[in-house]
Amino acid sequence: MLDLLVVGLRLAQYGGAMILLGTPLFLIYGLPMADGLALRWPRRLLIAASAVVAVTSAVAFLAQTSVMAGSITEGLKPASLDFMLTGTSLGPAFVARALIAAGALVVLLSAKPSRPIWIVIALAGSAVSASFAWTGHGAATEGPGHYPHLGGAILHSWAAAVWLGALTALLILAFKRRLETPSADHVLYRALHGFSGVGTAAVAVLLLSGLVNSWFMIGPDRLSGLLTTPYGLLLVVKLLMFGLMLALAAVNRFHLTPDLGMALDDPADLHNAIGRLKRSLAMETLVAIALLAVVAVMGTLAPVSAMDMPM
Repeated sequence: MLDLLVVGLRLAQYGGAMILLGTPLFLIYGLPMADGLALRWPRRLLIAASAVVAVTSAVAFLAQTSVMAGSITEGLKPASLDFMLTGTSLGPAFVARALIAAGALVVLLSAKPSRPIWIVIALAGSAVSASFAWTGHGAATEGPGHYPHLGGAILHSWAAAVWLGALTALLILAFKRRLETPSADHVLYRALHGFSGVGTAAVAVLLLSGLVNSWFMIGPDRLSGLLTTPYGLLLVVKLLMFGLMLALAAVNRFHLTPDLGMALDDPADLHNAIGRLKRSLAMETLVAIALLAVVAVMGTLAPVSAMDMPM
């Protein structure tokens, strides 16, 4: 039960971190500032994401301590909590993550939306996202490979957040467009175009950093572990999901977005174009959530490189 709780809390933190970094960045580069500030939902979304990260990080600190101590009763003892905080790298990371998210929450609650505020929240999101690499498999490599692996893991986390945070914003734009402004269809079209170049760059970074991480987590001499270990099998599932997301993103960019542009002046075609785009974005988001769930489970497993392989 505790292990499932840890995975669920990890998933919630991942999702919140993706939004805290990727969504405010998208509001900066993907939309004209006037359009972005006219929207009411970004502030509410970021407030929710900050609160989720702050609360789940604090609860995860207690849950992970309980897992290491063997039970909730033992995990809540002062000695166990003190060891988690002073004797491991996980404890300080949980605390720092909670404090950063809480700080972002205070900023969002006390200040009006603006470009500087979005920058501050994106910086907080970048720190939260990077913290998963600092305490995960990316920080476990010793020797000369330590910093290349850690750097690759951080870049992988940032690129994923840029993509998935923007995907969240695009999904909300598509479903709430008529509630925000009469020109929302044009805003959505501009947003899709604004994300196209950044999205391509994010995918490139994901691919390159993923190769670096795979070199350390699996290695060329342990490829059989992809099909014989729990971590390897989940990695295969993750790659399949990533491929599906790439296919959906390509359809959005090269087919559905041009269709929307051509339909902006035709109400009948516009309704159909928006409908197709909504379905595609919703499907891509569902796959992204499932992919993050797989990553959350992988974070609790030993990588292939750490396991003894049969000769």
